[in-house]
Amino acid sequence: MTASNELTRLGPAPDQSGTQPLLELRDLDTDIALRRGTVHALDGVDLQVMPGETLGVVGESGSGKTMTALSIMGLLPPGGRVTGGEIRFEGRDLRSLPADEVRRIRGVRMGMVFQDPLTSLNPTMRIGFQVAEPLRVHQGVGKAEARERAIEILRRVGMPRPERIVDNYPHELSGGMRQRVAIAMALVCSPRLLIADEPTTALDVTTQRQILELIDDLKDEFGMAVILVTHDLGVIAGRADRVAVMYAGRVVETAATGELFRSPRHRYTEALMEALPESAIRDDGAHARLYSIPGLPPDLSQPLTGCRFAPRCRYVTAECRTTEVTLSTGPHQHACLHPVPATAPAPLARTAPAAPSADAGGTPPAADDRTAPASAAEPVAASAAKAVAAEPTAAEPAVAPAAGSAVAEPAAAPILSVRGLVKNYPAGGGLWRRSAGQVSAVAGVSFEVRPGETFGLVGESGCGKSTIGRLVVGLETPTAGQIVLDGTDIATLRGRERRRMHRQVQLMFQDSYAAMNPRMRVDAILAEPLEIQQVGNAAARRARIATLLDQVGLSRRALERYPHEFSGGQLQRIGLARSLALQPRLIVGDEPVSALDVSIQAQVLNLMRDLQQELGLAYVFISHDLSVVDYMADRIGVMYLGKLVEVGPAREVVRAARHPYTQALIDAVPTVTPNAEAARSGIAIRGELPSALNPPTGCRFRTRCPFAQEICETEPPLTGGVHQVACHFPLRPESTASTAGSADGVPAVNAVPSAEAAR
Repeated sequence: MTASNELTRLGPAPDQSGTQPLLELRDLDTDIALRRGTVHALDGVDLQVMPGETLGVVGESGSGKTMTALSIMGLLPPGGRVTGGEIRFEGRDLRSLPADEVRRIRGVRMGMVFQDPLTSLNPTMRIGFQVAEPLRVHQGVGKAEARERAIEILRRVGMPRPERIVDNYPHELSGGMRQRVAIAMALVCSPRLLIADEPTTALDVTTQRQILELIDDLKDEFGMAVILVTHDLGVIAGRADRVAVMYAGRVVETAATGELFRSPRHRYTEALMEALPESAIRDDGAHARLYSIPGLPPDLSQPLTGCRFAPRCRYVTAECRTTEVTLSTGPHQHACLHPVPATAPAPLARTAPAAPSADAGGTPPAADDRTAPASAAEPVAASAAKAVAAEPTAAEPAVAPAAGSAVAEPAAAPILSVRGLVKNYPAGGGLWRRSAGQVSAVAGVSFEVRPGETFGLVGESGCGKSTIGRLVVGLETPTAGQIVLDGTDIATLRGRERRRMHRQVQLMFQDSYAAMNPRMRVDAILAEPLEIQQVGNAAARRARIATLLDQVGLSRRALERYPHEFSGGQLQRIGLARSLALQPRLIVGDEPVSALDVSIQAQVLNLMRDLQQELGLAYVFISHDLSVVDYMADRIGVMYLGKLVEVGPAREVVRAARHPYTQALIDAVPTVTPNAEAARSGIAIRGELPSALNPPTGCRFRTRCPFAQEICETEPPLTGGVHQVACHFPLRPESTASTAGSADGVPAVNAVPSAEAAR
């Protein structure tokens, strides 16, 4: 069957004028039946998507974003069903059509890109077969033609060497390449609507930017509409035409993107924006405390009345708890009884959360308790994630000192000195095969961390950040170099001495759940390092565990629970508590907040900074998110393919980058800051990351650098004083680095070297 015949079978030609919605959800209800009851995942959702439009859908985990997408696609989990409302696509209600016809419509005219391409791709099937499968199932295309069209669509999504990739398996591809395969599968039948569910969550910022630009380009090429589901407000700000903010299964605000970010009206939207790290960094370098939304989302299996955000809102009144609030009319709709005044400055322009106006009837929060629940007499609703306690309500100053305020005097001896660190891994080999060479994971890295300081390590996936973290905490042994902790080279320690070293340095894992034994309760998890190190007796250990729970803001009831009974933010608090058990002086945080919603991320970052000031901790903070590292770090080291290419004070590195790679990373970070796009330097990273098995000679970045010259084939050393760079053609001399930031805090456009200057 040809594609045209298939489309003919799907019904009359759709409206092409753009005056009618391509997709319209009317009062959509979706339930998920579980053993303990029924979760009302969606409750009266109304959304429209116009032809050629990009609609961004944002909110915390559990807000209903993904459930909305799955309801549209008919891919609800077991026990899930649409119980009410309409899903109108091209003018027809899909709920009223026969199942076979709906299946063909969703297979040909709709496509979906899932959050984790590794789990959504079949590991036993070659890439070409999986990309071509929709063509063969929905359009009856022959095997040979389907393969050729699969190669063509892979080429159009920017896949290198698609003729070879079609014969690979998913595990042989990088994360970015797997995401391109998932996009190709969704686009191979030329759909009119593409739903992208968190398409960049697990990717570093450069790959993330490539994927988002790819979706934009393909949207224009195919004439598609796009629903972009994400928790990252920066992704939405730069890509969507309109935004819908969801909370607890409902749409609480919707407006044109520019209007919503300039003037959010719902208090939940305002709180999300105030939780962003970029909202807390002042022009003078001081860091405001991130706003932390108290409590947890409501349990959607229980009856709810009034505004669903009321238990967590700073501006709640008695009326909010009893009155059902519907979306207002007009181009900027919101469901809030006491909205942000239309004339109020945007959250990113404020120095602290604005108090509610007197005529709104709200009660302003206490000046020294911005995260306290709205009413001490009424507990926050329990979450469906089996929460064990509300978040802490410790007093919070409106503005915290700049990062680095807790750092000891410059003359203080470093707590950690990494000198010429090298780590190589054998490639290939095995019992009957010779080694195929060595993977150069870390190649001559040197840096220092002083007491109370946070040293940030940033770079793309595969640059060696996490390898350095594992080396520093003693999980791996270096090939060469020194790791000097408090005057002792820990790389030379063995046996009992090596175990005792762990009292001084601990690792905070990216995935706390995976790092915990699921069969152990929290009390055993926290007691384990104390028992291994033989610290105190049983009573002393119990007292220490109680202190740890107080420090990270968890209830004593948590001790009786298992890891699967906690939310993501609570798990990360338990992981931090475990890393603090032995009272270390240095904690290595390996992407500790990358998997968290922005509101939970703010809670964890605030907690880490509080504990740093209270306990004098030093951190090595590893992340691919420069906005988070900028907020947390005193100094930043930028890594590329096993080497440090730039090291300096955080403010200078982010606002006056000297290496082209650093500037490209900065440009790739999604932001909600007004006019940030206009301040981009225009430096883009070209091509794929080279293999660490055979890295380029000289400057390892030269194969992707827009300014590379013949001299770059010789290796540039790190040069400079406080702000060092390993580049033959730095973007700025060090003497101007500290003054190159723009007045509004947006990174200034770099004065990039011309080809003539490079020569």
